[in-house]
Amino acid sequence: MSGDQVIRCLELLCAWSVLLQTIEYWRIADSTDPSGVWSWPVQRADIPASPAWVLPCLDRLYQPVPYRALLWLRGLAALSLAVGGANLGIAVVLFVIQLLILVRWRGAFNGGSDFMTLVSLTGILIAQVLMLFLDPSLAWATGLGYVAIHTLSSYFISGWVKLKRAEWRSGQAMTVFLNSGLYGPLAADSVFRRPAVAFVCSWAFIVWEGVFPLVLFKPDWVWLFGGVALLFHFLVFWFFGLNRFFWAWATNLSSVFFLSHWLGSQ
Repeated sequence: MSGDQVIRCLELLCAWSVLLQTIEYWRIADSTDPSGVWSWPVQRADIPASPAWVLPCLDRLYQPVPYRALLWLRGLAALSLAVGGANLGIAVVLFVIQLLILVRWRGAFNGGSDFMTLVSLTGILIAQVLMLFLDPSLAWATGLGYVAIHTLSSYFISGWVKLKRAEWRSGQAMTVFLNSGLYGPLAADSVFRRPAVAFVCSWAFIVWEGVFPLVLFKPDWVWLFGGVALLFHFLVFWFFGLNRFFWAWATNLSSVFFLSHWLGSQ
C-alpha cells in the first residue's frame, strides 16, 4: 500500500472505532445521569480539585444535556473524518472530546482501548498541526510514527512483563486467563486445559509480543505480525467481548505498516 492508502486506512478505522465507542456511550447514557449507577456527582470525588475552577466547569459539562451534546458532536466529527478525511478542526475536536470522556470515566472506561484511541487521535492531531509548518508527507510520517512507536511498545511491554511472570512462563496463566472469559470457565475437556498446549500458547504470545518491534527492521514481517495481531485481538473479542480492543488496535496497526516501510525506504 502507498502512504496515502495507509493514511486513509487509519482515518477510516479510527472513525469507525470512535463512532462505535460513541454509540456505546450513548446506549448507557441514562446510567450516567445523576440518578444512574455511573453518576458524575459520585465519580467526581476521584478528580483532583485543583485548580479550583476545574470541577465547577466539569459539573456543568457532564450534566445530561451537555454530555449528550458532546457525544453527538463526537459522532459527527467521526463521520466527518470517515467521509472527508482529517483536518485540523476535526483533529482538535476528537482529541479534546476524547480527553473529556477519559476524565468523565476517571481515566478510562474500557482500559487500553481508550488509551490506544487517544494515541491514534494524538497522531492525527500531530500530523495536522505539523502541516502548518512542514511538508504534508513529513507531517504524516511524524504523526504515524508517534502512533506506531506507542503501538509497538504496547506489545513489547506486554510480552516482556509476561516473561517475568512464572505463571506465564509455565502456561498456568493462560488457562486462568481463558477461564475468566465471557462464556464462563473452559470446558472440562478443553484443549487449553492441557498443560502442554497452554505452555506452547503462552510462549507463542510471549515471543510474538516481545519481538514485535523487529518489524521496523524487517518490513516483510509486517503482514505476518500484523495478521497475528488481528487474529489475537479478534480472539480477545470472541472470548471476552472486548470489541473495542479489536478496532482500536486495528486502527493503529496501519501506522506500524507505514513506519516499517518508511524506514526501509530511507
